[in-house]
Amino acid sequence: MKMYEVGSIVSGKVTGIEEYGIFLSLDNGTTGLIHISEISSAFVRDVSDYAKVGDVISAKVLAYDEKMDKLKLSIKYAEDDKKKNTNREIVENGRGFDGLRESLDFWIDDKLKEIQQKEKIS
Repeated sequence: MKMYEVGSIVSGKVTGIEEYGIFLSLDNGTTGLIHISEISSAFVRDVSDYAKVGDVISAKVLAYDEKMDKLKLSIKYAEDDKKKNTNREIVENGRGFDGLRESLDFWIDDKLKEIQQKEKIS
């Protein structure tokens, strides 16, 4: 049995898909479950939209039962960690909201014309 540290990221092969989650097999026969609520921050209607049997996926260890050698895993928290650790350079192009600002007058005029048309019809 291998000891898994809570908070670490592990990779495993998908061995089963159920309506309530994804089963992973890791090294040394350790298995884990990614419950449907731990797949994504968005609503998950169908677990099979996120993984197929045979896929290798990464997940964050939420809990480890050493006696049973089973893991409680999360994809959504692994993704959150990946986003936090990604060093993205923000490029300042100086335009900011200019595109929206340029269209705003058009949108306002268009909406006013629509309102005036409705008032004439009434």
